[in-house]
Amino acid sequence: MDWASLAGLAIGLIGILSGQALEGGQIDSLIQPAAFVIVVIGTMGAVLLQSGMATFLRGAKMLRWIFIAPPDKTRGIEKEITLWSATARREGLLSLERYVQSVQDAFTVKGLRLIVDGIDPYKIREILDVDISTYERRERQAVKIWEAAGGYAPTIGILGAVLGLIQVMENLTDPSRLGGGIAVAFVATVYGVGLANLVFLPISNKLKTIVADEVRRREMLTDVFCSVANGDNARVIEERILAYR
Repeated sequence: MDWASLAGLAIGLIGILSGQALEGGQIDSLIQPAAFVIVVIGTMGAVLLQSGMATFLRGAKMLRWIFIAPPDKTRGIEKEITLWSATARREGLLSLERYVQSVQDAFTVKGLRLIVDGIDPYKIREILDVDISTYERRERQAVKIWEAAGGYAPTIGILGAVLGLIQVMENLTDPSRLGGGIAVAFVATVYGVGLANLVFLPISNKLKTIVADEVRRREMLTDVFCSVANGDNARVIEERILAYR
């Protein structure tokens, strides 16, 4: 569990609600289902229209990474790399076949398989670089749904405010209905700006960092695979790994 994400969200909400209370306002006045529906559903529709269903669903699945970070695949990888290098130098590249079956990461399996198949190191780099580029483009497209939501939400909030004011204007002769319309008008703007800056944009930026970390890990492994295929000394491989810390 990523407690920093939970703490950040809680602190942001507490700050807003505390400010509302200190100004003499009622917390209940910020609870407007109509405004929430306008902003959230409207923003979701705009993002879906922009991204398409596949990208939208992939981005939505990434949300779990905010609170439950993906496993750190770099832990213990240095020992494995040292073992691969020593085995390859001692027994030949074909000896790495034994490690292909025990590795769970698809990218690592692909790299080891290319080495075992005797592919030229330059070709290995070319193939894995294309793999990394494809992965990064796909993941960043999915992350962009949260960035897009952060851009659309404030505008949808303004739209909600206009709808609320229209309701107010239509009911000027009925004072009992004016309060609800005005509340929806202003609270919709609060929801739009608040969700954009406290939820959507922070989620986008955090997911970008997670994707960048995975891309860096794959780039490191690409360097390692090329070094192993070249038969480089273990010290050279170690220096390559250190460069990515």
